[in-house]
Amino acid sequence: MSTSPSVRYQFFDHSPVASDMYQEVLTGLQAGPNRLPPKYFFDEEGSRLFEAISRLPEDYPTRTEMSLFDRCEQSVAEALGNDACLVEYGSGSSQKIRKVLQRARPQAYVPVDISAEHLELQSAALSRDFPWLKVYPTCADFTQPFKLPEPVSELPKVGFFPGSSIGNFEPNGAVSFLRNVLQTLGPEGQMLVGVDRKKDAAVLEAAYNDDQGVTARFNLNLLHHINAQLDASFELDSFVHEARYNEALGCIQMFLRSCVAQTVVLGDHEISFAEGETIHTENSYKYDPAEFIELARRGGFDTEDWWTDENSWFALYLLRATP
Repeated sequence: MSTSPSVRYQFFDHSPVASDMYQEVLTGLQAGPNRLPPKYFFDEEGSRLFEAISRLPEDYPTRTEMSLFDRCEQSVAEALGNDACLVEYGSGSSQKIRKVLQRARPQAYVPVDISAEHLELQSAALSRDFPWLKVYPTCADFTQPFKLPEPVSELPKVGFFPGSSIGNFEPNGAVSFLRNVLQTLGPEGQMLVGVDRKKDAAVLEAAYNDDQGVTARFNLNLLHHINAQLDASFELDSFVHEARYNEALGCIQMFLRSCVAQTVVLGDHEISFAEGETIHTENSYKYDPAEFIELARRGGFDTEDWWTDENSWFALYLLRATP
């Protein structure tokens, strides 16, 4: 799809087809141990629940990261300048980008998300609230290479990946993701990344096992999304949410545990689960500064600056493509 650079808002759809989702889900449930791609958390309901998680008292990352934006606002504004295109990987609720846009004036904003309905809703609202900004929402699987909208092709690019989502990749996968980002942003590209730091396991586990059960509903909604998209037969009441910190790996791991012996139909396949058998749905790796700076270096980025809070719980990194 092409459009004139003067167009202020246009939606670009590169969303994956259902057959791609089917093959990924089937492979994850047949390869053993069972696992599902966390990108499929984010249908419209999953996006809503994820936003609700950010308002929970146990959810320190969102509050801490928002406060860090105040510390680094000048550096971020300088990085964006007046002619850059800001590319956000996973647009979420737009809460954080709104904070950035109160202090910086990029020429264009490209939010990239796999949930088309949620993406269009949030992007349209953002376009109304910031009438000076060109907004080009792009529905795509950003874990894979994708094409940016043509109107921003000549603009300098700054990536924006807040919320510690980089931790959802295995470390080698995070390096591969950063290399893909580098290809998208170009050799002069910059990136602002939120990273959750290692800390006491009790703090981490409380954040992923909140008292209101919102994270549990978010985890279980993955099965609802698969049922809706692939006509599968998961019974949500037959699975329970689990989250625990794996200290050896330095990551929180989320699972769905089967409460009973059961068989689920997925297309032409029947998949059996024993009582107590798990499906691994998400990792969330935590990185100390030296670890993340080295990971970014392997991904093709130098660290220009970074900021952390008084508890050393969370960090923001401003990266630039290695010359």
